[in-house]
Amino acid sequence: MDLQMETLKPVVVASKGNKFRRTFAKVLNIHKLTGVAPEEEMKKKKFDSKNAKLSESFYKLEEEYERTLTLEALLAKLFATVSSIKAGYAQLQHSQSPYDAIGIQKADNLVVSELKTLSELKQCFLKKQIDPNPERTLVLAEIQELRSLLKTYEIMGKKLESQYKLKDSETLFLGEKFEDLMKQNKLTEKRLNQSGQLCNPLDNLHLSALNPTHFVAYLNHTVKSTRGFVKLMIEQMKLAKWDISMAVNSIQPGVFYYKQDHKCFTFEHFVSNVMFEAFHLPHFSTSRSFKEKEKQSKTEREVFFERFKELRSMKAKDYLKARPKSRFARFCRIKFLQLIHPKMEEAFFGHLHLRNQVSAGEFPETSLCSGFLEMAKRVWLLHCLAFSFEREAEIFRVPKGCRFSEVYMRSVAEEALEEAEPRVAFTVVPGFKIGKALIQCEVYLSV
Repeated sequence: MDLQMETLKPVVVASKGNKFRRTFAKVLNIHKLTGVAPEEEMKKKKFDSKNAKLSESFYKLEEEYERTLTLEALLAKLFATVSSIKAGYAQLQHSQSPYDAIGIQKADNLVVSELKTLSELKQCFLKKQIDPNPERTLVLAEIQELRSLLKTYEIMGKKLESQYKLKDSETLFLGEKFEDLMKQNKLTEKRLNQSGQLCNPLDNLHLSALNPTHFVAYLNHTVKSTRGFVKLMIEQMKLAKWDISMAVNSIQPGVFYYKQDHKCFTFEHFVSNVMFEAFHLPHFSTSRSFKEKEKQSKTEREVFFERFKELRSMKAKDYLKARPKSRFARFCRIKFLQLIHPKMEEAFFGHLHLRNQVSAGEFPETSLCSGFLEMAKRVWLLHCLAFSFEREAEIFRVPKGCRFSEVYMRSVAEEALEEAEPRVAFTVVPGFKIGKALIQCEVYLSV
């Protein structure tokens, strides 16, 4: 009995194991038939689907990029062609004057050729013909456009050069014509002076017709005579071997001059200060008290205007001989001695005889004295004219360091106007105010 049972046990176990395997295989077959895949197979299918979508997006982006690049190449070629047409048109215009038949023909052929290219580009765009190599087209279009621009600028340069030559020749011609006219004017003026037919606007002037314009006209004459005297004084300094820079620095120290020639304005400033001192007082008189008035009486105005007409009709030297004790004679003596310092006189002439003669009321026949008397006469006449107005002319100067104002000032050096905030170094010629009329002063500006 025992032997039979031992042999039966393993047979039972084996049959149970086979049965389990068969059952498991059936389950697997059922899963396959019903479409339920294992987990690994599901992951693989998801990965393949994601890759397919990415590939499809990449292809779409690549197509979009190629389409954009093709359109950019077409536009670049379009602009390059337009630039070529502009260059051809510029060449066509340039060849018209002076007339160049070959240049006109070349320009015409270029324009026609580029217009054909434009037509071809239009057809390519409408038919959606794709450029096989857009990168190369972009580079070539850029080169073509740059060449066209360079050609256009070269033509413009030639045109400007020819215009410059034309203007230069016109300037030379006008300069020669101006010189001829100036010579003719001087000759005519000389003839009229000799015949006594030359008429000055101030000759027949009446007190009732006096206005600021007449004052400005005579101020210009005064400034001109002052600059003439300054020129004579500088020439005497050079003959005496004076250091001009040192003399200038002693009058106005620490001024920057844009040009060496501008140093003459310092001497003009000095002379104007002396000559126009006490200009606002009747007869330049500082010896007695004077009360300023808002308006001049008609009698006072008439007196000054008559003195203006009287002195204007005579030479200064003749007037001094006729009236050696007049206020004008006293004015000339005082101003000359103020201007010509004893050391200056001794350096110029080697003695002080001139000072002694002037103090005695005699002005010798020298270029310096003649220049001074002409200037003094002009200043005195301007003074008489200023007191002939109902509202007398007021004189003003601008202090050093003031900011430049175009309303009240006029710069004698144009270079200074290029500075950001130019400042007044000194007043060269004083300004005036007559009623509501303002006459600008002349100033030298510096940094």
